[in-house]
Amino acid sequence: MRAQAERWGLTPERFETALAACAANGGDPESLHLEDLALAIACADGVASAWDHFVLTHRPTLYRAADAIDRTGGARETADALYAELFGLREKDGVRQSLLRYYHGRSRLDTWLRAVLAQRHVDRIRAARKLDPLPDDDAPQPLRAKETPPDPERARFATAMQSALADAVTALPARDRLRLRLYYTQQMKLAAIGRMLKEHEGTVSRHLTRTRADLRALIDASLRKRHHFDDRAIAECFAQIAADPGELDLGQLLADDVDGKKPGPARSNRQETQ
Repeated sequence: MRAQAERWGLTPERFETALAACAANGGDPESLHLEDLALAIACADGVASAWDHFVLTHRPTLYRAADAIDRTGGARETADALYAELFGLREKDGVRQSLLRYYHGRSRLDTWLRAVLAQRHVDRIRAARKLDPLPDDDAPQPLRAKETPPDPERARFATAMQSALADAVTALPARDRLRLRLYYTQQMKLAAIGRMLKEHEGTVSRHLTRTRADLRALIDASLRKRHHFDDRAIAECFAQIAADPGELDLGQLLADDVDGKKPGPARSNRQETQ
């Protein structure tokens, strides 16, 4: 089975039930990330080996996403707190309330985790500023933020950010793009990247930090020059994209670069709009 569900001891019946739930939520079984889905189901069911694998493979992804969201380390606390919700410490009617129950395989699991972390970070900021109430813990879908009227600027911001991100990635030196690809797309450790590029681990870390800053500056410049955004529009654009990345996928842009293609509009493998 392509999903390798048997690795986690999932019965065919259990996996078929999960696939049916995905279909009910608009998922196409042919396009689902089945291995990630099987892992998420097993973690939500409390399979210890699956959870150990999840922590080993996805904790670094969450920490890197947290550091990208807040360079001061403030988002790491949010990432750590998220693990309790993913594990499902609470029970309701005898059922573990793991957030992984809301993962339906339509995007990669690490992409979904980054989106959840970004939303949690935004919720935390809003709560601290007392702009919005905290979400109800007993809500049937705690991942959903409070519904707000559609933002008419959303489409314009998303289109502009796609174009600006493609421009920024193209403008980066090839070696900087390579470090980003190895770290974020291939999830290599700093020491391994250093050995490959013949650089010290600390040097790799400093280059990545500088490249992230350069990438943001290039995006900012593109939004100003090509799209005529002012400071308020740029800040709002980044805020909306942080809360909902939509089709933006830096990994895909860098993957295109690997194949010798010029990066096109940012996109992702996701079939849904989050």
